[in-house]
Amino acid sequence: MPAPYTASQIAKWLLSAIDRDSGDSITPLKLQKLIYYAQAWSLALPERAYPLFDEDMQAWAHGPVVESVFHEYKHAGWDALPAPDEVPEIAEKDAAHLSEILSVFGEFSAKHLERMTHHEDPWLEARGNIPPEARSNAVISKERMTDYYRDLYEKAADDK
Repeated sequence: MPAPYTASQIAKWLLSAIDRDSGDSITPLKLQKLIYYAQAWSLALPERAYPLFDEDMQAWAHGPVVESVFHEYKHAGWDALPAPDEVPEIAEKDAAHLSEILSVFGEFSAKHLERMTHHEDPWLEARGNIPPEARSNAVISKERMTDYYRDLYEKAADDK
């Protein structure tokens, strides 16, 4: 069964949901990390356990990237992205999930999110022995994302 959205739809929803009036913004780098965590936790949470989108994430030098979203927003460079012209329709349970991702991860800078992904097994394993600054289009496996983040979830639940 195909995933319910494209990575571009998830990106547009995230860009539309931030509180620009309070000064929040999302750069292309931060957008990629938010998409990554949205996908990872959608796969890992037992009550969800499905991908938001089918496209693969790749282990680029600056962290996980969906190549199609990169090309869609690369014109912005390091600048904040504007709100999209149209907001995709997202099911209520998925919008709630994305809101939670923004709540948890949106407070961090793009570089902080990059450092986080660089210390987590799915990105590290996809990169393998590739030097940190080298280009790579190695795929971060959805199965590995599921296992890694589900394990984090279960450890957190056990600690309660």
